[in-house]
Amino acid sequence: MIRLEHIHKTFRSRGRTVHVIDDITQTIPDGSFFTLLGPSGCGKTTTLRVIAGLERHDAGEVWFEDSLISAPEKKVFTPTSARDIGMVFQSYAIWPHMDVFDNVAYPLTTGRHRFDKNKITQRVTETIELVGLGALLHAPSTALSGGQQQRVALARALVAQPKVLLLDEPLSNLDALLRERMRGELTQLQRRLGVTSVYVTHDRAEALSMSDYIAVMNAGRIEMTGTPTEIYTQPATMFVAQFLGHCNFIEGTVRARHDERSGIAQTAFGSISINMPSVPAIGEAIQLLIRPEDFTTVLDSARGNDPTHNQLVIQARVNNVMYFGEHYEADAMVGEQRLRFKINSAQAPATDTITLTLKQTDCWAFAGKVVA
Repeated sequence: MIRLEHIHKTFRSRGRTVHVIDDITQTIPDGSFFTLLGPSGCGKTTTLRVIAGLERHDAGEVWFEDSLISAPEKKVFTPTSARDIGMVFQSYAIWPHMDVFDNVAYPLTTGRHRFDKNKITQRVTETIELVGLGALLHAPSTALSGGQQQRVALARALVAQPKVLLLDEPLSNLDALLRERMRGELTQLQRRLGVTSVYVTHDRAEALSMSDYIAVMNAGRIEMTGTPTEIYTQPATMFVAQFLGHCNFIEGTVRARHDERSGIAQTAFGSISINMPSVPAIGEAIQLLIRPEDFTTVLDSARGNDPTHNQLVIQARVNNVMYFGEHYEADAMVGEQRLRFKINSAQAPATDTITLTLKQTDCWAFAGKVVA
């Protein structure tokens, strides 16, 4: 288990102090695939480098299990070489003058890892087989594709059998098809080895598809930590909601409160049950979060009887349809408000008036109004 307790890190930039990490406290469970997700400049890579010991923080404590690894106030700092970690960088950092074997073997020949020749051969061969490069054991590094280099970098990080694996956007230099395949391979490998892994990315698809837990970062802080399902369907803040994917917000007011976290909202399009972190008082303004895939559509010409199974019915005019291969998405206007919804075919050509209803019987909501 990794524990970060009240971590602070500042930089001086153009005469001002920038809080790159602003009081982060976080626990990373043993054996989990834990992702730091956020936009560029939010502090996620700096946080990873603090865990690795490649960056010294200004305040707070880093713990590995029951061992205090770093605490500037207590003048404790364990160097990277003694932290029992493996790390994969965005650039892979493959040495071009070494073949695959020597690149992977390097951690076993330096620092505290100094194995005999036979042990090195066994470890390297097993680890290269583990990442699927057995046939390229002695291939020159300059002959490797991007995906193969990524596997070599991963093998080198794993060959010393570290307790913690740190990955800094390792798939960002791969093409889209290979990146998608490597997501699955990397996740399967981590599950098989059970090594505690901390992964940095700005790609929400990577985070959602690979992680046990995700910490969404913004401006040096963690806005929310949870499972992929929790952060997508029940985001703690509007920033988390919007960073995880397209959001439609419908204005409403609280009509009734069932308990602290649930109630009924009144909107211009009808009433609907809501869930939220804390339901405001009756009459207070709220915003209903509706993802594009939460809508279901019926063309007016085919509507007939009211098809809804709930009370939220939105009449809208389609003004744009986009094709994404496996589905279509469309933009529709309700007065001056634009709504995005997902459809399975081009059933809503531009200029058609449609009825939008909801697949679910309740909505996640936020207090207050959306700030443009």
